[in-house]
Amino acid sequence: MLNSPEFDSATSVNEGEAMTASQKFTQGLRKFATNMTFGVFQITHNSFALLGLAVMFVIIALTARPELREVGEVKLFSWLQTRQVAVNGIETEIDSIDRNTANSPQDLPKQQAAVASWLSKKYRIAPEPLSSLVAEAYDIGIRAKLEPTLILAVIAVESGFNPFAQSSMGAQGLMQVVTQVHSDKYDSFGGKLAAFDPLVNLRVGVKVLQDCIKRAGSMEGGLRYYVGATNIENSGGYTEKVMAEQMRLQMVAQGRKVPLAAPSSQAMQSPVEPHHNEEKVALLVNS
Repeated sequence: MLNSPEFDSATSVNEGEAMTASQKFTQGLRKFATNMTFGVFQITHNSFALLGLAVMFVIIALTARPELREVGEVKLFSWLQTRQVAVNGIETEIDSIDRNTANSPQDLPKQQAAVASWLSKKYRIAPEPLSSLVAEAYDIGIRAKLEPTLILAVIAVESGFNPFAQSSMGAQGLMQVVTQVHSDKYDSFGGKLAAFDPLVNLRVGVKVLQDCIKRAGSMEGGLRYYVGATNIENSGGYTEKVMAEQMRLQMVAQGRKVPLAAPSSQAMQSPVEPHHNEEKVALLVNS
């Protein structure tokens, strides 16, 4: 009875209905996928179109309004500079051509003007470029959390404010940074020759000094690291000279009269010869 024609016919009908349902389900899935793909394409296409319109609108606006373009450029440069500081820890110049390399002492705050005037007389340096260095030392000292008078005292002892000073060990510039050791710190300023740019050397030197003080845990210890006398019983009087000069500068900034000591021939003609031994070089390279 199971093989009767009626049973075979019923079975064929059921199989046909099952095939039709499966085909309908498959077609439904295909239609759904097609609709979804088309919808995503339309959304993406419209988004790109809106983005293109937005870009065109911005370009037209910047072309018609130059002041908006200038504001945008300043903000972009400011953001890039902030990122550079975050990466290297040293603030770079946006445009070194436009910066002031000389200022009138009268344009400085009272304390800075007094310090600039005193240093100018002691080290026989023109007050205008020295005023720029003093202003920069105060500005970067605040950001680096270092006493500006300490920075200026290091410059005084290291080079006597001679931006082109060079020691036999390769220490160069105002703060006598060993360029060979710290060449990477000059990359953002155009390379190693920037060591003879007073403001660049100041910024790099402050970064090195800051790292030395942080490593040593004290200002005195940091100065010994800076001059390369960490394994010597005394630093040849270097630390004492820097601290004594800093004390004099602090008194000047307070408005007190400080006599001008005749600058030594060492300060006038050549920088202090630091103990730049191999151990210090290796230490600073690996720091």
